[in-house]
Amino acid sequence: MAKSRLAQSSYANAKGLLDLIREIGETAVAIWWRFFDWLAQVEWRKLIIVWVLLLLLGLTPFGLSKQAVAFIMLSLGLKVLAGGKRKAELEALHAHHQADEESMERRVVEARMAALQAQVEPHFLFNTLALIGQLIETDPPQAARIHQNLIDYLRATLPQMRAAGAGTLGRQIDMSRAYLAIMQARMGARLAVSIDVPQEMLSATFPVMTLQILIENAIKHGLEPKIAGGRIDIRASVDQGVLQVDVLDDGVGFNLHAADGIGLANVRERLRILYGNRAQLVLEAPLTGGTRASVRLPYAPDIFAGAAK
Repeated sequence: MAKSRLAQSSYANAKGLLDLIREIGETAVAIWWRFFDWLAQVEWRKLIIVWVLLLLLGLTPFGLSKQAVAFIMLSLGLKVLAGGKRKAELEALHAHHQADEESMERRVVEARMAALQAQVEPHFLFNTLALIGQLIETDPPQAARIHQNLIDYLRATLPQMRAAGAGTLGRQIDMSRAYLAIMQARMGARLAVSIDVPQEMLSATFPVMTLQILIENAIKHGLEPKIAGGRIDIRASVDQGVLQVDVLDDGVGFNLHAADGIGLANVRERLRILYGNRAQLVLEAPLTGGTRASVRLPYAPDIFAGAAK
């Protein structure tokens, strides 16, 4: 029994010693790679300052001049021979992580846009169907026209809702025409519409649902509160490689100090993720009244879209 206990104790001591040695080895490896990563990324100027401080420390009575020189030679060799490769690896790893974060942000914004549209669509559809139901009794031809406009709107909207990334300006103009035709049927003479987009710009890449949100915002906050209604103008132009799409209304205007609503906030976030600082949403108050909402982004015609869109 005594021998068995002694053997077990010896085994436990040996295992504990091996665990300690392994832990020391892992710690040493971790420290080495941290030092190597620091050496790969540190600027030459800062590294030279460290060398000078070590040499000065080596000249003191307590200094270790040989060790300081050895460290300098070792760090110089590592910096020259392997530092560039390691730095490139670290930069590539950082870029990969950053790309993953941007991809995640893009998916979050797309989900917000889909959720926003999911909130808007049922309300809009129910109102339109109710309007068609009323007109069937009083004005069947008008009910038929609105029914066709609704079909055109859904035909233009659904593919874009399912598509990822950006669509074309032409497809969104088609969707906006159908939407505005329905809104004109609901608002009557209180809504006038003008669309001025050159044919060659219809194939330009443009974030899906962006134009729709600007138009809905103009009607809801600009024209519907105005007893006499008003007018919406949609324009597009290109200047020095920048596409600008304007949605203007002559409604009640907006509060310059008010925060963006959910729709405009999502538009800004989507532009930031897709284009960085190369795109922006600008809200202005023209001297003639109303609001101008302008989206500015790089002009990129879709060469596969064909001449029509």
